[in-house]
Amino acid sequence: MQKLITIAALLCISISFGQSKNFKISGQIFADLDKMPLEAATVYIERVKDSSLVTYTISEKDGSFNLEDATSEDSLNLLVSYVGYKSFKQKIAIDKAVIVIPKINLQISNALDEVLIKSSAPITIKKDTLEFNVSSFKTKKDATVEDLLKQLPGVEIDEEGKIKVNGKEVNKILVNGKPFFGNDPSITIKNLTKEIVEKIQVVDTKTKSEAFTGEEGDKENKTINLTIKEENNKGVFGRVAAGVGTDKRYEFAGMFNRFDNDQRISVLVGGNNINSPGFSFGEIEKMFGNGGSTWFSSNGSFSVNGRQFGGGQGITTSNLAGANYADAIGEKTEVAADYFFSNSNSENETASQRETILSDSRFFSNSNSSSSNDTRSHTINSDFEIKIDTTLMINIKPTFTTSNSTTDFKSQDETLNEDQNLTNQSVLNSFVENNIKNLSNEISATKKFGNKGAFLRFGLDNSFNTNESEDFINSNTEIFGTNPETINRNQLTDGDNKSNNFQTDISYRLPIKDKELFINFDYEYQRNKDENIQSTFDFNTVSNDYDIFNESLSTDFEYTDIRSTPGISLSYRKEKWSARFGADYVFRTLKNQDGLRPQFNVERDFKAIELNSNFNYRFNKKASIYASYRLTNNPPSLRQLQAFEDVSNPLNTVIGNPNLEPTNEHRIYLGFNAYNWQERTGFYMYANITKRQNAVVSRTTIDPETLKRITTYDNVDGNQNGYFGVDYSKRFKIDSLQSLRIKIGNWSNFSKNINYNNDVLYASNVLSTTPNIGIDYVYTSVFEFKPRYRLSFTNNRYDIEAFEDRNFTSHNLVLNTAFFLPKGFEWRNDITYNYNPNIADGFQKDAWFWNASVSYSVLKDKGLLTLKVYDLLNQNTNARRIATQDYIQDTQSTVLRQYFMLNFSWKFNSLGAKGETSGNGHYYID
Repeated sequence: MQKLITIAALLCISISFGQSKNFKISGQIFADLDKMPLEAATVYIERVKDSSLVTYTISEKDGSFNLEDATSEDSLNLLVSYVGYKSFKQKIAIDKAVIVIPKINLQISNALDEVLIKSSAPITIKKDTLEFNVSSFKTKKDATVEDLLKQLPGVEIDEEGKIKVNGKEVNKILVNGKPFFGNDPSITIKNLTKEIVEKIQVVDTKTKSEAFTGEEGDKENKTINLTIKEENNKGVFGRVAAGVGTDKRYEFAGMFNRFDNDQRISVLVGGNNINSPGFSFGEIEKMFGNGGSTWFSSNGSFSVNGRQFGGGQGITTSNLAGANYADAIGEKTEVAADYFFSNSNSENETASQRETILSDSRFFSNSNSSSSNDTRSHTINSDFEIKIDTTLMINIKPTFTTSNSTTDFKSQDETLNEDQNLTNQSVLNSFVENNIKNLSNEISATKKFGNKGAFLRFGLDNSFNTNESEDFINSNTEIFGTNPETINRNQLTDGDNKSNNFQTDISYRLPIKDKELFINFDYEYQRNKDENIQSTFDFNTVSNDYDIFNESLSTDFEYTDIRSTPGISLSYRKEKWSARFGADYVFRTLKNQDGLRPQFNVERDFKAIELNSNFNYRFNKKASIYASYRLTNNPPSLRQLQAFEDVSNPLNTVIGNPNLEPTNEHRIYLGFNAYNWQERTGFYMYANITKRQNAVVSRTTIDPETLKRITTYDNVDGNQNGYFGVDYSKRFKIDSLQSLRIKIGNWSNFSKNINYNNDVLYASNVLSTTPNIGIDYVYTSVFEFKPRYRLSFTNNRYDIEAFEDRNFTSHNLVLNTAFFLPKGFEWRNDITYNYNPNIADGFQKDAWFWNASVSYSVLKDKGLLTLKVYDLLNQNTNARRIATQDYIQDTQSTVLRQYFMLNFSWKFNSLGAKGETSGNGHYYID
């Protein structure tokens, strides 16, 4: 049977190739009025019979374009689209291999023009917006927005789910310009389906106030806005799924959405014990979540948009429920709100071996621990946007969060000297309960003046946080040597921490030249007050209670941080470039009052200049460069300043240094991105370097016999770190069905750390580079093959002879395949191989990790039945090596093991005409 299917597929391919003929269409586009060439006009080819897209491109700076493809059609429609001009359409006979189109002159459009041609360009490049027409890009059946994004030119989604557009990270996703579940990209792209979306718009990330005033946004990050089809703005849609598996594994998820024009209501629920966030619907890339898709992953807790699921590494059981509401109240007010409830339990066991390198010796530590964490949390977010008129806007964003967690932790540790003699050992049992509450609010008001770009903005932010805790500790520490010591602790620590943060700012922009040159005057006042009370009580064997107050392990701090910052900046903006330079003068007071030890009270005043500047230049509509420089001043933390002796760890006494100076941090960033629409090539480069003056570092002295440590802090000069990355990608269209994409890149980072090792000052230099290559081969509706290979080199060098220079190497290979079989079957594989020869003996050095799934569409593609296997070869591990300037550590912890699961998902949709799933038969566009 398999041979028959193969022969039939090859026969269909040969017939398809035999009927197809290659063509190349070229031409040039001008404005009819002034005969100037039009750059970045969208030129595309459609089939005459069904208007399905064949191929497209973007015109060059001189207005020229080239289109190459293959077709079996005798004629095709050529269309040209450019913002502000009437569309152009011409039927072209495909009667020769090379076709030259006479000069195309586009006429200016106006609001009174009758729309004669109803066709939508696959891509439109406006001044600050890149827009994709969704119907032009074909995806697999049952596709989500995430599946769609992976097909768009210039869009990348990595293994961790991070989205990049033309090399810049996407940090916000909106639906019809409004947040969807708190701007959480993962919920939006994994659960909204392609069929309801009409356009995808990409812009620089802006705050609402920046968008209102027309200011430039964040040049380093992008926002994606999903515009819903007009006919899909009314109705209900959603999905439900459930799965059961071996080893008592399970999952369930459901999402309901109701759209009624401006009003949007969404509800989701989910739960599982397979380390997944709890609201995905059966696709292999999503269902396996954080559960081991990469060898060195933590396989444990995860967070979504700041909400934590689980409390550590290991295996997590989680449940989630949430609701989202968005609506327009009248013509002036828009409201959005969401609520989340989550609870999770994480179980983990960890084993580690560490070699610590001293200036004159070294020692070794072995640790085994187990933990169990339970967390329950509630979060409410809301966002009110009130436009009083066209010149005044007010935003109010209150948030409330509460969480309760318990952690049961057990550990056994031992330390050995260079001769492998035991110097100390400890056993710890701890049970901690935390109750956290947070209430915060952000208010901003923006008033525009005239039409030259002047505005006044006022902001007020405040937050109140409380953390009440109980920590039961039972520990035994034994220190060996000539003066042996045994420390037993059976204690309860009551924690009562409060913080009250207040910030207000005001900004006025004065236009010097209309909409081009501006002076900004800014002032910010910030006051943060923290109260930290830790009351420790020893166990009383007489009263059988914890009632003996232990002052040496207790604290009563009141910490105040007051910052006052006037500033001024100059900004200039032209069509192709923009620049900004600003300076702030910081007045800062740090004050700490110790209720138990008033002799350690601290009050320090700091004054500093802070600078910020950026420059952006757009070579054309396909390439740009961005550079920025920032100087910031960071004072030491409270614990680093306070001379109080912290003896909570019997093996490490920590003492602050009240004479520390603030750290000046210089940061330079450079980014270049280019995407050639004609060649389907992308080139992205980014680099960053950060230098620190008066960096605060730990200074530890170690007793050579007992290996007990005394740690304080000091300032050093010369610390720096940075990174450099380059990525290149190119798509090749083999024919109308097959495409190949090659991705080559390299990520490098370096650091120079000036530090102390047993009171000896030294420098460590770390250089790490990771070249990588990936290939995407797609045979539309038949087969996908996507291999990736990554090689990592790390070199550690030291300037003292006691430290040996070290080199580390690791290999990572990923193979993703998909087979689209007849009658609605899909077979997908996700295979990872990792090899790290430097892992210590006793830890697994290499492993194959293979996930696979077979799915079958039922109920007219509304239902999906999936059989999946996690860790098919049963080799999952997360052994990893960490190398720092003074230690090397190997760690291995609990991972999710092999299981098989049968999953069923069903989607429903009443949006649009009869709720039918869209399906236009378009080919993949590359």
